[in-house]
Amino acid sequence: MTLSHDVAGDGPAVVLLHSSVCDRRMWDAQWQALAEAGHRVVRCDFRGFGETPAEAVRPYRDADDVLALLDALGLERAAFVGASFGGRVAVEIAARRPERVTSLVLLCAALPGHEPGPALKDFGAREDELIEAGDLDGAVELNVTTWLGPEADEPVRERVRAMQRHAFEIQLAADEEAASASGPEDSTPSAGPDIDPAAVDGPALVVTGAHDLADFRAMGARLAELIPGARAVELPWAGHLPSLERPAEVTALLTGFLQEDAPSTGP
Repeated sequence: MTLSHDVAGDGPAVVLLHSSVCDRRMWDAQWQALAEAGHRVVRCDFRGFGETPAEAVRPYRDADDVLALLDALGLERAAFVGASFGGRVAVEIAARRPERVTSLVLLCAALPGHEPGPALKDFGAREDELIEAGDLDGAVELNVTTWLGPEADEPVRERVRAMQRHAFEIQLAADEEAASASGPEDSTPSAGPDIDPAAVDGPALVVTGAHDLADFRAMGARLAELIPGARAVELPWAGHLPSLERPAEVTALLTGFLQEDAPSTGP
């Protein structure tokens, strides 16, 4: 399948990978600005998010889906910007296929193989309880309050509510379809091989938020240690989704890094 996506601009390629709390609309403030700054910008929805269906067919890997999309678009190499789960996917691509990645920006990214701490375990347990009880409104609100920092205004919170609820609805529908057909495991991402961030080759910027969960601050610190030559930046005002919380500031951060550290980025 081909992931739902948008493409804008001409020039060195940049791929935007969204958080699992959102979909590709989380980049509304960045993708056109990056195109105007001289990049060919691609943003896509992972399976079960936005406009990409959660097909109940077989195990899959999000990284493979993204690479297949780039192949379809004729893009051999690109810079990758990944938020949270999208950052984990970006790390997997950069570690497995370094020749496809010119540079890497990780915004509050997940680390492959991370063992969840108390805060993240508690969040997961509370979310599961709410979903099992059929309280999607409660599960959505839990995500909004957990992942957005103090800088997020009400319109941003409402946008995240809409994206998260839509994801829940299409993923739960796919789970029901899979359970009635071949079993729930058929519609889940494959774990894939172990990923070594030390295999990443190229400029990397690792961004963390001071108001994010301790798990993600720790994962960011570890990624900055493991990725050779990575630059680490902590945003003192940010929660888990800084590109939504202060979009103009994050746009400036991205454009500055891409222009300074990845001048050879291109298709």
